[in-house]
Order: sequence, then C-alpha cells, then structure tokens
Amino acid sequence: MASMARDLLAQDSVDATLERITASATELVDGCDAAGILVLQGKQVATLAPTDELVVDSDRLQARLGEGPCFDAAHSLKGERVFRIADLTAEESRWPAYAPQAHALGVGSVMGFLLFTEDEELGALNFYSRKPGAFTEGSELAGWLLASHAAIAFSSARTHAQMENAVATREVIGEAMGILMGRHHITEEQAFDVLRRYSQENNIKLRQVARLVCEEGTLS
Repeated sequence: MASMARDLLAQDSVDATLERITASATELVDGCDAAGILVLQGKQVATLAPTDELVVDSDRLQARLGEGPCFDAAHSLKGERVFRIADLTAEESRWPAYAPQAHALGVGSVMGFLLFTEDEELGALNFYSRKPGAFTEGSELAGWLLASHAAIAFSSARTHAQMENAVATREVIGEAMGILMGRHHITEEQAFDVLRRYSQENNIKLRQVARLVCEEGTLS
C-alpha cells in the first residue's frame, strides 16, 4: 500500500492519477472486478477512469434513478463514508430500484467510498464484483485505505494541474502583451487593458484572447 501511495503521487497528470487509482483497486482489493470514480457535477454524473464498461453502465443507471450506493457515496457531505450492497441477488430495501437493475447489468456486489481530504468532497471511488458476496472485511479495509490515499493523490494532482495552468496562462498573456506593445507602441498597462476590454466585450476568457494575439499578431 505504501508503494502504491508513492506511485499515485508520482503520476504526471490528473487523468494518469485517476487511471492509476482505479487500476490499483482491481489489483489490491479482493473480489474487485472493476472500478471507477463517480463525480457529481451539479445534477450531472460523470464517470472517471472506469476499468470496465460495467462501471459506466452502473453509474448511468444510478444517475437515472437518483439512487444507489456509489451515487450516495459521492453525494454524501457528512455521516457515512462507505456504502455497499453485499448481494444484489437479495432483496434490497435501501436502493430497491437500483439493485435488481444493476444485477441485470451483471453486478453481483458493490462498494462505494467517499473520496475526501480534510475539507474537500471529491466524489466516490467505487468497486464492483460480478459475484454476490465477493467483498470481505479485508476488501473493505483495503478499499478504505486506497480511497484515503487516492483522495490525497487526486487533490495533489489537481492542485498541480491548476498551478501549471496558471503559469501557462501568465506566460501566454505576457507574450500577447509584448506583441501588442511592440506593434502599437503602447505601455504594458495599456496592452493589458486592451486584452481585458476585448475579453469583457466579447465574453472570451483572457487566456483565449491572449492566445489569439499570439497566433494572429493582433486583435480584429
């Protein structure tokens, strides 16, 4: 698990981190046949880094029904951190619509773990088995540990990506300002004001305006 944690933090992008998280789930959690990350974006459900189409089908089903263990795990702001159905062939009172339809998709048992750091809600890491009763107490412990490490790695990767994006934005804006200053013989402050006004008047992000200047040499 320690080696896996270092491996997660060593990934060079958010996508690579997510893919390593779900791949680790199938490698480290007993009984896990497939894994994915479900994220709620407003009322929309997004499936990230699924290892199998079964994950996508289950997430779509939960989104359509508005219920299910993974859906609830991603939606939970407090209280429970783990949601599970041990056997989808049995009657399920908590998610009565989801369970039989998920079983029809080929799901035998499922666990969903809230992904979190100290102050962030990042969705749910979900584990699927095609066999009923596949997940043991050991599976749940491994899932809990993986989810904890995954949340930290996910947050770190996202922060790193945001920092890289900020640096890239600053560089392209600086380049665009230099082009405008040289072409129109204006000051740095005036060049930035040209970019800002164009951005506001045309409802285009400042970075996109700057890239347009870099590509075309001017603003029409």
